[in-house]
Amino acid sequence: MVRKSMGLPDGVEVRGNSVRVRFTWNGQRRSESTAYQPTQKGITAAGSLRARVKELIRLGAMTDDLYAELFPESNYSLDRKTPTFGEFAQIWLNSRDIVDGTRDNYKSIFNRFWMPAFALKRIDNITSADIRKVVSGIAWESAGVRRNATDKLSSVMLAAVMDGHIARNPCLSMPRTKLQKRPVDPFERAEAERIIADLYEHLPGKTKIYAAYFEFAFFAGMRPGEQRALKWSEVNEEKRQAHVCRGIVKGELQERIKTKSVRDVLMNDRAMNAIKVARSLAAEGAEFVFAPADGSSDWIRSDSTPKKYFLASLTRLGIRRRRQYDCRHTYATMCLMANMNTAFIANQLGHSVQMLLSTYAKWINSASDWTELNKL
Repeated sequence: MVRKSMGLPDGVEVRGNSVRVRFTWNGQRRSESTAYQPTQKGITAAGSLRARVKELIRLGAMTDDLYAELFPESNYSLDRKTPTFGEFAQIWLNSRDIVDGTRDNYKSIFNRFWMPAFALKRIDNITSADIRKVVSGIAWESAGVRRNATDKLSSVMLAAVMDGHIARNPCLSMPRTKLQKRPVDPFERAEAERIIADLYEHLPGKTKIYAAYFEFAFFAGMRPGEQRALKWSEVNEEKRQAHVCRGIVKGELQERIKTKSVRDVLMNDRAMNAIKVARSLAAEGAEFVFAPADGSSDWIRSDSTPKKYFLASLTRLGIRRRRQYDCRHTYATMCLMANMNTAFIANQLGHSVQMLLSTYAKWINSASDWTELNKL
C-alpha cells in the first residue's frame, strides 16, 4: 500500500482502499472516487485520469454523459447523465395521469415493441433509421396496432425533446399510419323499439334490469362504461338529469371519464321510463342504477353480462348482429335525423362538435338532403 507521506500527484488522494481525484468543473469543486487501487500503479493511473479530466474541461469538451462514463458511481453523474430509452420511458409513464387500464396498455406496447430494441440504448442515440428498422421488422397484426405503438413512441420522444435530452423527435420523419375508420352502424328506430319490447317481454324478475339497461342505452346515449358506473345519487329525476362523472374500465370504477370532462345528460321520456323500471327493481340501499340481477356485485363489471341478453334478443327478432356500443350510435343518429341542434347533441354524447360532425356526417346530410333538393 502507498502511504500519503510518500507523495501523491496533484489532486490525487487516498481514502481507505480507494483513490480519489479532485478538480473544479462548472465552478464547483469535485472529489470523485476512481476504480484504481491505492498502489503506486493505481495512483499513477489516477493522476493520468485527473490530467485527462482537466484537459477536457479546459477544452470545453466535458459533458454530463462523458462525466458519467469517467465516474459511473458519482451521484452527480447518476443525476445528470442522458437516460436510456428504458429509463426515460418509465419516468414518462410514471408521470402520466391516466387510469390503470390505460397504464397497463402503455406498458404492454413498450414491452412488446420498443423495449427489446431500445431499452438499454441512450435515448439521444436513437435515430429515425433505427426506428424504421424496428418497425419494418415487426409483423404488425393490424394498422391500428402499428399506429398506436408508434404514437406512444412519438409521445415519449417528444417529452425527451421538451426535457432537453434530444434536439429533435426522430419519429417526425415517419408518416403516421393511415387507418380506415370503423363504420358507424346504428340500429333503425323501429329495430331499437322491437329490441326493447322483446327484452321487457322475455326477461323475468330481476333480469328485467337488462331491458331497462338497453332502453336507457338507446335513449340516453351514454358510453357503456359510463352507464354501468351511474349512481342513484347522480340521477335527478325531478330535473330529468343524469350526472356523468365516472366510468368502468376492466371491471373497476375510475373516477373520471374518457374525455375527462364531466357532463349532465338530459333524460327524455324513454330514458326516464328506464330509470323508473330500474328504481322498482333496486334493492334497498342500492348505490348503482344498473346493478347486476344476480347480486354478484354492486355494479355490472363487464359488458359481457348484458351482452348475452342483447344478442339473444337480436337472434329471436332476426335483427342483424351489432355491438352494444351501436345503441349509443343509434341515439346520436336519431337526434340528428330529428334535426336537433348539433351542439346540444355533442354535449349529450360528451363529444366535441367537430367529432360529432366527422363521425355522423352521413346522417347529418341525409336529414337535410330533400330539404336542400327542394330548394331547386
